[in-house]
Amino acid sequence: MVAGILVGALASAVLATGGVAGTAAGPGAPAAPDGFWMRTDARFAPPTAFIPSAAVTYDMELVPAAAGIEVRQHSDERGATDVRLRVTGLRPGHAYGVHVHQKPCGADPAAAGGHYQRRKDPVQPSKDPAYANADNEVWLDFTADGEGAGEAMAHHDWDFRPGEAASVVLHDEPGMKGARVACFTVPFGWTAGTA
Repeated sequence: MVAGILVGALASAVLATGGVAGTAAGPGAPAAPDGFWMRTDARFAPPTAFIPSAAVTYDMELVPAAAGIEVRQHSDERGATDVRLRVTGLRPGHAYGVHVHQKPCGADPAAAGGHYQRRKDPVQPSKDPAYANADNEVWLDFTADGEGAGEAMAHHDWDFRPGEAASVVLHDEPGMKGARVACFTVPFGWTAGTA
């Protein structure tokens, strides 16, 4: 009976946070040989929703309420990082731009700040292609299929700096020019000593 209570408490904790994050040895532990793993998911809701969500939609036509999002991150012991995105319930056939941003989401689409950049552009907001590009940022652009689902993956030979990557923003078009249509606050991590 005690084991059942403990399993139930653990399941509740995982469901409340939307996923699992940490090193192979556990959250807060020194980096294990496997590095840092994280997975989180949510359903989009408008900023005024009675029950708030870590996933906020600003454009219900392109990202309807209850559309789903999942983000996974793996940073290995050398600091190489993979970020994977999976979405469901979006507008079928639409092309989206998606980038990792610096701050958590808020009611205002601008709350997420600018794109996370490995080499920071000294001029903000960054528009210089020497900094604003898929090699220096995490771009996850995709086109939703006929069911409104999409996937993307980005690989970099670098890791996030502690506390400087906090969300994934969906834009209404691929590349650099699209309006922010949705945002998902994500607990990105890093491998100790590599960021």
